[in-house]
Amino acid sequence: MMQISDDRALAKQAYLAHIALLTVQILFGTLPVIGKTVLQKIPAISLVGIRVGVTAIALIFIQRYRGNLKLIQKSDYLKLFLLSFFGVTFNQILFIGGLSLTKASNVSLLAATIPIFTFGISSLMGNEAFYKIKLMGILTAACGVLILTNIHEVSFSSDTTIGDSMIILNSLSYGIYVAISKNVILRNGLIKSVTWLFVFASIFCVPIGMLQLLRTDISSIPFNLWVLTLYIAIFATLVPYLLNAFALTKVNPSSVAVYIYLQPLIGFLSAVLILKEEITTPSLLAAIFIMVGVFLTTKPHRNEPSSQ
Repeated sequence: MMQISDDRALAKQAYLAHIALLTVQILFGTLPVIGKTVLQKIPAISLVGIRVGVTAIALIFIQRYRGNLKLIQKSDYLKLFLLSFFGVTFNQILFIGGLSLTKASNVSLLAATIPIFTFGISSLMGNEAFYKIKLMGILTAACGVLILTNIHEVSFSSDTTIGDSMIILNSLSYGIYVAISKNVILRNGLIKSVTWLFVFASIFCVPIGMLQLLRTDISSIPFNLWVLTLYIAIFATLVPYLLNAFALTKVNPSSVAVYIYLQPLIGFLSAVLILKEEITTPSLLAAIFIMVGVFLTTKPHRNEPSSQ
């Protein structure tokens, strides 16, 4: 009877994790449109600094209200410092830099490597068992992304080499973060761990971002753009990182990463529902590929540890 109760509790936690991951992709899905609007007046590196700084301050207040900021093991400070580099600092700078040096369609395609990197690194480090069905799921969802982003619009040339390389490194960086962050988050707690991630990231991102902002005509930035910037910091940074960290403690790293494939699908559905765009055969086929891929990757396997 106790075993049945435990299994139900684990199943409920896994269900909540998947709801959290879906919410993350919906929130991240709002970032391109809102971010593009903000970047018309605010420099990209300044936006990174504001996102990281505001999120760090908010998390410090939340964690101080809940308790102290002290980590369980001294070695965890170094681990979270390194994780902040891969998951926040390096990740953000490479993404923004790469986006400015390549095509948006290239970015959509290359971002599909994140779950592949995550699954590979997690399996190599022994953090996740290797299952062929999961690899098949990741590749199936990736095929859906290729169809949805229109492979014919992708153009790799000498003009985009640097930008494309930065996006690939960005994918690798985030894949490393997702693959290796689970244990330290479990040990120290969700909010405390993410707080330190952003505190460490602030050391580098905030000063550089503010220096660039001081060179900008701040008086020319309208109030509504500052509101949108705050939205990005809270709803496209703080909340998604917390939900992602929560999900990492409940499901496998590859399950967390594969949800990234839902972003283009969410963007497509938004265009259909809000802009009344037409549903085409390729887009419907892409949606099927992505959903099947996500199902195969997140489906529990008989031999997996119950903690996952």
